[in-house]
Amino acid sequence: MKKIILFAITVIASTTLQAQYSGQVPTNLGGASQNAAAGAVISNFLGPVNEAYQKRREIDLDKFQGSPYTSNTFAPTVLKYNDEVVGAIYYRYNALNEEIEIKKTSSEDEAYQALVKDKEISLLINSKPLSFKTFVTEKNSTINGYLSLIQKGSKYDLYERTLVKFTEGQPAQNSFVAAVPSRFTKFTEFYFQKNGVNRIDQIPQKNKKLIKLVDESKREELKVFLKESNLNIKSEQDLIKVFDYLNS
Repeated sequence: MKKIILFAITVIASTTLQAQYSGQVPTNLGGASQNAAAGAVISNFLGPVNEAYQKRREIDLDKFQGSPYTSNTFAPTVLKYNDEVVGAIYYRYNALNEEIEIKKTSSEDEAYQALVKDKEISLLINSKPLSFKTFVTEKNSTINGYLSLIQKGSKYDLYERTLVKFTEGQPAQNSFVAAVPSRFTKFTEFYFQKNGVNRIDQIPQKNKKLIKLVDESKREELKVFLKESNLNIKSEQDLIKVFDYLNS
């Protein structure tokens, strides 16, 4: 099956792959026949939405605070397999389930499906390549999930993980205590990978802990840089500056 998919991708790519993975979404993949071929290949990457979420598929998001999605609407992008463009799709990222919901068209009537969790698949979300990875959390747990590549550096790659937590609401206990609505809360984690090392680690939110994760020969230098630049890696902007420095 994988050979068939790769062959189909190669055929499509040979006529359309001058479009680069730069954040620009193709509006036409070269005509009806090529669109049909691309659609057939994309179908191989689709499956049912997570059953655990089926019960909440029809929820009215207006009744909740926040959202399980990074965006409630489907947005256009391109899907790649093995670094080759497969075709144009519409996506919505369910950060609660860490699942990508896919449509082949922008039609509101089209039922969406879930993108299979394959490490060879990638697409753009907010102009950042997103793909399924294995990584190690700060608590030393090895898990799978979606990471966005923020920065590809000469020494280190920097990733972002967007998560959503659901908290059940509480009814008012009496007239003096207001009801607490159910809510979705979004938060972000950051990860890094050293070039040549087959391991992705979570970045702790304390400067001292990050220093311990870099090469020993660089620790004192990084410590001085953080102090002199007055940087706090809890800030994404400051964290990017740190990895700009490490990759310089």
